[in-house]
Amino acid sequence: MSKLVWNEQLNIGVEVVDQAHANLFRMVGKLTELSKNKAKYQNACKEGLRYLEDYTMRHFSEEEAYMRSIRYKGYARHKEIHDIFRDQTLVSLKKTLESTGYSQAATARFLGVLLGWLTGHIMTEDQNIMGKTSVGRIYDHSSETEVAAQAVCHAMEDVFHIRAKLADAAYDGRNMGMGFFCRLCYNTDDGGKVQILLGVEEQLLRRGAGLLLGFHAMQDISMVHQVSLQIFEQFLQYMGKLFKSDSSYTLYKEELLTCDEFRSDFMTRYPCSMLFETRLGHFVFCYRQWESRKKKSSSQLS
Repeated sequence: MSKLVWNEQLNIGVEVVDQAHANLFRMVGKLTELSKNKAKYQNACKEGLRYLEDYTMRHFSEEEAYMRSIRYKGYARHKEIHDIFRDQTLVSLKKTLESTGYSQAATARFLGVLLGWLTGHIMTEDQNIMGKTSVGRIYDHSSETEVAAQAVCHAMEDVFHIRAKLADAAYDGRNMGMGFFCRLCYNTDDGGKVQILLGVEEQLLRRGAGLLLGFHAMQDISMVHQVSLQIFEQFLQYMGKLFKSDSSYTLYKEELLTCDEFRSDFMTRYPCSMLFETRLGHFVFCYRQWESRKKKSSSQLS
């Protein structure tokens, strides 16, 4: 795997914020290199955790102060995301590392989550501070395949800088071969639920992540999957903003799937199942949503 380098596409245009992000990337790159050395990776992770705990206090405060200074409308939600990462995600990763004696599996997850969360967060929430995304486009009829496809394509270009186009509006479940498969489940702030099924060809995953993170291609597939899961979680949060800007989506379950598990779940029927193509490969995006029982009962009475 080539050395991790800061990608200037990740800059948002605020020097203090961009410099902090670049410093963190360098730290993650150092940890990634040290994790290959069995004699050093435990101390490297301990060092990384101490740095992260300090980083999340200082950098998040600086970024939040900047958002307040420009009266950023999305401040409350953005701060909540910071708080969850610092007070829940990071704490959970630390406990897992310590309880497993800094096992290589736990270390790989720690680095993957860190790198994926940082990249996804910068490409969605941080870029949105400066108005560099398509969140201003509001799609009111998210159940329509054509509108959903437009939102997916806009999000792909905003987040990954990759142009995608709809290849098949009614994906039939045919085998994609080797790749990345996941299922993500969300609660919405009105009590509803959204379930996403995602399949990405391996060549698109490796080369796309490589272009975004400065690698020619990521070779450690477990690392690729952890990074990708974190990025796609935030990608889908961003998708929610395209559909309805005042809606909040809270992730309550994330699952990496095998190819067979993906196909089995697909057969449970997703009203929206689309196949997209890019210059790097194909991906499948399927989703379904349910209204809350309370909301459904109220609409039936009216």
